[in-house]
Amino acid sequence: MIVARAVGAVLARLGVTAAFGVVGSGNFHVTYALAEHGVRFVAARHEGGAATMADAYARVSGTVGVLSVHQGPGLTGATTGIAEAAKSRTPLIVLAGEAMEPRSNFHIDQFRLAEAVGAVPLRVTSAETAVAETVRAFRLAVDERRTVVLNLPLAVQRLTLAEDMLAVPAPTERVFPDPSPQRAAELAGALAAARRPVFVAGRGARHARRELEALADRTGALLATSAVARGLFAGSPWNLDVSGGFASPLTAALIRESDLIVGWGCALNMWTMRHGRLVGPSAMIAQVDLEPGALGAHLPIDIGVVGDAAATARAVTALVEGEKRPPAGHGRRTPALAERIAREVSWRDVPYADESAAGRIDPRTLTIALDGLLPAERIIGVDSGNFMGYPSMFLSVPDENGLCFTQAFQSVGLGLATAIGAAVARPDRLPVAALGDGGALMGASELETVVRLGLPMVIVIYDDEAYGAEVHHFGPDGHPLDQVRFPPVDFASIGRGYGCAAVTVREPGDLAAVTEWLDGPRDRPLLVHARVTRERGAWWLEEAFRGH
Repeated sequence: MIVARAVGAVLARLGVTAAFGVVGSGNFHVTYALAEHGVRFVAARHEGGAATMADAYARVSGTVGVLSVHQGPGLTGATTGIAEAAKSRTPLIVLAGEAMEPRSNFHIDQFRLAEAVGAVPLRVTSAETAVAETVRAFRLAVDERRTVVLNLPLAVQRLTLAEDMLAVPAPTERVFPDPSPQRAAELAGALAAARRPVFVAGRGARHARRELEALADRTGALLATSAVARGLFAGSPWNLDVSGGFASPLTAALIRESDLIVGWGCALNMWTMRHGRLVGPSAMIAQVDLEPGALGAHLPIDIGVVGDAAATARAVTALVEGEKRPPAGHGRRTPALAERIAREVSWRDVPYADESAAGRIDPRTLTIALDGLLPAERIIGVDSGNFMGYPSMFLSVPDENGLCFTQAFQSVGLGLATAIGAAVARPDRLPVAALGDGGALMGASELETVVRLGLPMVIVIYDDEAYGAEVHHFGPDGHPLDQVRFPPVDFASIGRGYGCAAVTVREPGDLAAVTEWLDGPRDRPLLVHARVTRERGAWWLEEAFRGH
């Protein structure tokens, strides 16, 4: 067996379930070996889309993602998606052919390229070491939640190894560390003394709902998440939804008046804490994370605990339950507050003046209507741009797997590929792609992928005929905007050209076509071209541009 095929066989034996990519000569054999050993391969139309599909698949499935690309331009084409995955600490393996001859047209320094975007570069160096090097890449991706670029030099790919060299060690489950008793006791003491605690859970706590709710019930803490963990506490009467720039007015007020903020697997960065303005003047901050370097990286903290979120919550709960006095924090958990949360915390329940006019629909009106039409069991992939807060916050999600939020790199153009990867991971849910007009045109080639895969996807394009974030950021200062405004595009016709059903929405009545599609066989995707109002920027833009 040649090395290229051995790498694919080893990854399949390690438990890889799906791979994404664009096949060229440099990754032909490894890709077909994956497929021959039971790994589903999804062919994308561009490496950039394939990278984001693999990233989204890993996030939603909870398994390692695999991307397969050609040497040189195949890898550079995927770079933005790889950077997003690396910044998000997505467990992802990039299988990249590699041209080692400096005079080759395909030659670049792929090690330095991977390092530049935050990925870990490795290389298969010989037939004798191919299996061990592949296993190392897999373990690094899974155990340390890293994006790994495993380079496959063309000459090494052609080398042969015996079948008996393919022995793969049995996979082992990652053991998450318990917190130190001293740090756990410190956090327990702070929670016992707090009168208004709040938990903010991030991606690193998505597995810990039961443990966090048990501790919150004992200490009276309210519950919030970062955007990437949205839905984790869905259904709880104490769920404040998303903390940060996306927070509703009630959520922001309740977090700001808290006297103890505990981040669980959450960076507590400028987005989640509104550049620190959600931290009250006398509030303590505690942070729990697996990575010591994450503690206090964005905000000064009073208590830092290295440990798994679930294990730490269990340990702290045991200590708090040992306290003789009742926890002070229960004072904020009143029936009156529960009623306010139920009535006001969701953005769709915040009153607003509908600005739909002149053949354009208010994005709030559009999204609230879609929320009522679409099935509750949904998974949403969102692109970046002025519009992004509307689908991210006005569309409800059933749980922590309801929103796939690839925004660590803030790249426009990843939304459709995000929805595809998420849909492959969760075929039991209705996939929804929410895009701006700019991102939709950047990723339009993957409309063919949606149709080819037979995904019953709803693709919503919020079209303001501009890069709206730049319009609303620079426009008030009198800057010329010709370079960020564009003539009208008939997205419905583009969608039909790829094989989608399509409708143009200018007012709520046009959404009857969505109901018709939902009631039908859903045998092809539906593209909703929404011509949205464009007079003002989204509410979260002011917060976003504080970081620029």
